[in-house]
Amino acid sequence: MVAEVRGLLDRALEAYRDEPVATARLRDRRQRLDEPLRVAIVGRVKAGKSTLLNALVGARIAPTDAGECTRVVTLYRHGGTPRVVLHHRQGGERVLPVRRRDGGLELDLAGSAPEEVASLVVDWPASGLRAATLIDTPGISSLSVDASARTHAFLESDEDVPGADAVVFLTRQMQPEDLAFLSAFQARTGSGALHTTTITVLSRADEVGSGLDALLAAEGIARRMAGDPVVRAVSQAVLPVAGLLGLAGRTLRHADFVALRSLAQGDRADVEGMLLTADRFSRPDTPVPVSHTVRLSLLDRLGLFGIRLSVALIRAGIGDAQALADELVRRSGLEELQRLIAVHFTRRGGQLKAAAALRTVEAVLREMPVPGSGRLWQEVERLRMASHELVELELLARLRAPDGPLPATLRAEGERLLGADGPDAATRLGLPAGASADEMRAAVLDAIERWRREGEHPLAGRATRDAIDVVVQSCESMLAALDGRRSAAGVP
Repeated sequence: MVAEVRGLLDRALEAYRDEPVATARLRDRRQRLDEPLRVAIVGRVKAGKSTLLNALVGARIAPTDAGECTRVVTLYRHGGTPRVVLHHRQGGERVLPVRRRDGGLELDLAGSAPEEVASLVVDWPASGLRAATLIDTPGISSLSVDASARTHAFLESDEDVPGADAVVFLTRQMQPEDLAFLSAFQARTGSGALHTTTITVLSRADEVGSGLDALLAAEGIARRMAGDPVVRAVSQAVLPVAGLLGLAGRTLRHADFVALRSLAQGDRADVEGMLLTADRFSRPDTPVPVSHTVRLSLLDRLGLFGIRLSVALIRAGIGDAQALADELVRRSGLEELQRLIAVHFTRRGGQLKAAAALRTVEAVLREMPVPGSGRLWQEVERLRMASHELVELELLARLRAPDGPLPATLRAEGERLLGADGPDAATRLGLPAGASADEMRAAVLDAIERWRREGEHPLAGRATRDAIDVVVQSCESMLAALDGRRSAAGVP
């Protein structure tokens, strides 16, 4: 599919070679088609965007303070050698010095004012950046109007190609302007302002409620938010994530574990008293054998909740740094977020970029018809009809809308069969990863029969029957693939 869309873009570029505006839009889309998917981390000021990006990457490369670098859009992409390039708003670029700190990166605009900077591009050798380029953005609804405007300009351009293909949106409580932002972004990247390009994170989940039950309380809030039809219409999923906890797990050092173990082995009453507040924990004099400097470092790296949780886990039997790190990452919600990004975005990256490229070609053809554009229109329509993957994406989007075409009793299975939980056959069919070919074949035959019966129901409307037809086609495609593999293996 991507190869065919690439060919279409090449022919469109040839047809529009004398139209510089159209050529620029088509060339940008052609370039983006061959790049990793771009996923922007977006939210209000102090939502924890940079911390979450660092956790996803596994290194402290995005600044988390209130410095000037947090006021510019910064793209983090995979590269064999660390490199930082500043792109000026008036054109041109400048390579900045790479300053390492604590295993990560310290960014500095080197004298440029934030308002003069279009973006920073950081190359970093992290495996977490291979599948997708992550983008750190200034806070929307910021007191700094200029900083907020940079995020909107980067993501919501009407004429140029939007700067991101998908968004992870951080919020503590969804506001009407947040919903409007997500809807506007999807109108430019999804299908008809639907939900294919956004995931919502209930951020800083460790600060919800109090005590070690904060993450459980956050899960309940996230479930209620996900059940709201208005939120469901603009987001693939809602999940709680404690970004600092996840980052602590991914960057935990043996020295951190040794200090935490000393706390866990100290007098329980003394330690519990220290852990009541950050001020108490950071007092110079305390009755535990952990220095003031080390405690300040722990507070910076794990936060008070992370220290409390780590102490509790060590007391419960966790005996080494790796086991503690793994447990912190698991409890933070980071692993689930990574899974959702993979399922909804990166594994479908080619499809999402191809669909976006077709929309760009359609927009150019509609706004600026030229001789030969009729043939290009025909090719666009042919590609849309020939690609069942694009049809699946569009139906998945429509199923999330409040007036989606499938009844509630069919929606969850329909989304799964269309690949919402993962593109492989076993996941689509709700089977374990090790399911045999015979088990998958039996399951897909059962699904085809059941869904065909649903399509023949006399009360099913036209939109419902059309949606069921798409689900059946997905099942038939799985069956054909399974039979093809059986045939290639010589199985009758």
